[in-house]
Amino acid sequence: MVLALPEDGNRYELFDGELLVTPAPTARHQWAVLAFYQRLYLYLGSAPIGVACVSPADLRLEGKQAAQPDVFVVRYLPDGSLPARWKEFGIPLLAVEILSPGSARADRILKRRRYQRAGVPEYWVVDLDARAVERWRPGDERPELLDDLLNWKPDPGHPALSIRLAELFAALPGPAK
Repeated sequence: MVLALPEDGNRYELFDGELLVTPAPTARHQWAVLAFYQRLYLYLGSAPIGVACVSPADLRLEGKQAAQPDVFVVRYLPDGSLPARWKEFGIPLLAVEILSPGSARADRILKRRRYQRAGVPEYWVVDLDARAVERWRPGDERPELLDDLLNWKPDPGHPALSIRLAELFAALPGPAK
């Protein structure tokens, strides 16, 4: 039913039976999406374990969950090709949400719990005002709070991606702290 909703500029997601409707994001939010996507894209070019993507998307988590993380990484298909249909994407290796004024509760609680239950290895909640990232893994009861260096190592056969958060946040427009 979520997929049958109108194309009206809103983003529709279904988590544990709760329909989330999100208006278009702010420009600052989109610059942050691009900053994280760019770093992931460049990293995955040298560590070909998957592909970085941005929403809109219709990722299917377990059951009837429809997710649209701002940025996400999925593995290539077993033959090394890109998924052609949303149902082929599987559980992402990473999901990233950039907080917006109206999304904090859903991103930090509802979506986080669902991503953890689905087995998403890492979920990052990016707080632009605090200039920090909350990193969640499936068994975590509390996030790891990062405000300096964010390392992501999705595959032991490749070096980690290191993101200097202070530099990333300093390059974004908007209020500085």
